[in-house]
Amino acid sequence: MPAIKSLEELKRVREEALQKKQVKAASGDVQVIVAMGTCGIAAGARETMKSVLNYIETNNLSGITVTQTGCMGMCEEEPILQVVAGTSPKVVYGKVTAEVAEQIMKQHVQNGTPVKDHVLSV
Repeated sequence: MPAIKSLEELKRVREEALQKKQVKAASGDVQVIVAMGTCGIAAGARETMKSVLNYIETNNLSGITVTQTGCMGMCEEEPILQVVAGTSPKVVYGKVTAEVAEQIMKQHVQNGTPVKDHVLSV
């Protein structure tokens, strides 16, 4: 990140961070949970989380809660992402890269159809 050289620039960066935090903390009908244990982070879970948050922001979506959890006990399947939509059964996805996360957001979260290639359990 480049150095911040003015108070106005600092305020702008702060406002952007607060908006992203608000998107992440907003409550909604669909919950997206990213496993962020040590093994998940090592496997790329930060990029997965960023992809989910960027997708929500870019597409101006609402009603989605994004949270993180620790290790889910399936280290070989990391990064792991879980989708809980309304009363439907929760769906756990494995090996979720940033690109796969975007596909899950579009196909499952927005349209209700799980991405079968990456489903670990329903």
